[in-house]
Amino acid sequence: MTVKGANKNQRWYTLARVILFYACTLIVLIPADILSESAEVNIAGQLSMFIATILTFLLVVIFTRWEKLKLNDVGIVPSKKSVSRFSIGFGVGLLMAIMQAMIVLSFGHFQLKLVPEITITAIVLPLLLYMFAGFREELVFRSYSLRSLSYSLTPFLALIIITVIFVIEHLFGGMTWQNAIIGSGTGAILFGLAALKTKGLALPLGLHIAWNFGQWSLGFKGKPGIWEAIVEKGYESQVQNIGMGAYLLAMGLAITGVCIFYRKEKLF
Repeated sequence: MTVKGANKNQRWYTLARVILFYACTLIVLIPADILSESAEVNIAGQLSMFIATILTFLLVVIFTRWEKLKLNDVGIVPSKKSVSRFSIGFGVGLLMAIMQAMIVLSFGHFQLKLVPEITITAIVLPLLLYMFAGFREELVFRSYSLRSLSYSLTPFLALIIITVIFVIEHLFGGMTWQNAIIGSGTGAILFGLAALKTKGLALPLGLHIAWNFGQWSLGFKGKPGIWEAIVEKGYESQVQNIGMGAYLLAMGLAITGVCIFYRKEKLF
């Protein structure tokens, strides 16, 4: 295992392997998209993310063994607490999304309208998409990458490096600078801290999936979910700013909660 006291060359080698690993996780998106092309349009995205998740998991196994780590060292082996941690994370993630929406609603010029006659299929398919996307991102950013860097460098530096890469991926995915840096960046800190504190992926995975699904459900993903978010004309900027402030508050409370609840758990 690469340890905290690793020499300078070992640290550079680990960083180089992490960058190579990340590049490989992007490359496997290509065959995932190709293999899902023959699927029906409404499930193509889900199938692509599912295949990408499987291929990413295989990459985690390969790179973990290359660095002479065990799978348990990078947090992908479930523990007795995994189910409870995932459940807690999922519940907290949904509460965070609801909290953001309630704060925005309280300032006015914004309303949520229930989408009429929405079907179970129309709810389950986005849930599956966010589930597979969450699995893929947690494997990419919070398993081998984060843990190997935390062993070689320090947990703090590892968290910063992975947060930067996470932001860059979302920038290239089409996000604005504000949403990528403030939005995805804050989320990366929460998910990364949760992974380091619990030494696993269950808690950050629950938080990640529920947050994205919760935002979609409430119409905060730019299109109607279970509800449609309607902003009064002329107040778009004001509502957006309030939404960002509410987001930072929800994320800040969640980060504080992780630090308090797991205060006895070391990051390394």
